[in-house]
Amino acid sequence: MTTNKTASSHPMRWVPTLYLAEGLPFYAVALVAGLMYKSLGVPNDQIARWTGLIGLAWVFKSLWSPFLEAASSKKLIVVLFQCIGGVSLILVALSLQLPMYFAVSIALLAIVAIASATHDIAADGLYIATLSHKQQAAYAGWQGAFFNAAKFISLGGLVILAGHLEKQMSANHAWMIIFGLLGIMLSLLGIYHSWALPGTKNTSTKASMRSVFSTLLSVIIDFFRKPGIWLAITFIILFRAGEGQIQTIGPLFLRDARELGGLGLSTDQVGIVYGTAGTVAFLAGSVLGGYFTSWLGLRRALPWLIVAMNVPNFVFFFLSAQLPEQMAVIATALSVEMFGYGFGFVGLILFIMQVVAVGKYQTAHYALGTGVMQLGFVFFKMISGDIQMALGYQHFFIWVLACAVPVLVMTRFVRIPDQAGEAMQEEKAQIKTEADYVSQA
Repeated sequence: MTTNKTASSHPMRWVPTLYLAEGLPFYAVALVAGLMYKSLGVPNDQIARWTGLIGLAWVFKSLWSPFLEAASSKKLIVVLFQCIGGVSLILVALSLQLPMYFAVSIALLAIVAIASATHDIAADGLYIATLSHKQQAAYAGWQGAFFNAAKFISLGGLVILAGHLEKQMSANHAWMIIFGLLGIMLSLLGIYHSWALPGTKNTSTKASMRSVFSTLLSVIIDFFRKPGIWLAITFIILFRAGEGQIQTIGPLFLRDARELGGLGLSTDQVGIVYGTAGTVAFLAGSVLGGYFTSWLGLRRALPWLIVAMNVPNFVFFFLSAQLPEQMAVIATALSVEMFGYGFGFVGLILFIMQVVAVGKYQTAHYALGTGVMQLGFVFFKMISGDIQMALGYQHFFIWVLACAVPVLVMTRFVRIPDQAGEAMQEEKAQIKTEADYVSQA
């Protein structure tokens, strides 16, 4: 395959908006949809099960990513799936007026998820194929900034707007406006990118497609032949056990009435604490977690990072036991939650980079490792609603605290290299700039 490395458009015209378009549908499915269904009266177990199932799109995207090389251009894929996602979000908005809105909207959100996961592959590929290595490093910060800007817009903006609209009209009409706005925004980005994105030419042939399939099989076989891989997979899945449950049930607990054990916050209050202060705390935790691991080394830092990942579980147990009414107390507690989540999550990313991804197919095995990581999140997300409804909120948060014990014990048995975490930035850059599966054959 050959690609055109000369960009006809300055990167600042499209890199920020490209990753904004990557974040909007992700947060719409992962976070905003759950809050919408809560406002519409859907039970917690149904919310967790079905929004979790939709998340499987991001688990398996690495399996079809090599075959996107057959497309005539990455730009075409990016624009196409942005428009598909945008139209699907608009259809989600319209479906909220139907008697069977839940089934229809879930099906449409599944299309959004598949389109978003496919778009992620093409967007990253376009970024790599178009920019030089120096440019890739220079604009990497804009990627993360605008992906997280999508979270600010979704949780810090649109969810707050939804809360205000719910006070003026029915919940389904309020959320119809919110998802309509999300769909319009993503569609407009698709139209903009049809002009702003640089083109790349793909000269892949049918023979190269056969080699892609052969390489994919080789990648998967080599992955499962790694020494200690099943222990590592178990560790990755259990690492996200508490997080997958808290990230799903936590916002529903904040919204549920006090007589049902929740905090009784309005939709806009949840948007304020999560979409603003919470997001800032998460970013701060992520940065400091990286420096902490670089200073101490992954092996010694990992138990502390696991403890940090479970700070959110203790925070929610505290909130469920005390049921504070002061917004300052709640906002402070949730900021601590998001800081701990950001701080500890670094450990899992580094474990995949330094333990799972090393070897001949580093990029491909990193993708498979992150797929396993997402699988752990989705699995525990799907069962969290049933567990919470069986135990109640307070006992549920105790259960989630207990979920940290197995992964803490496993740190004594998983194979972790002795090198310090200073290689983190180099490995991240290598993962983003290595060739795709075909070039590894």
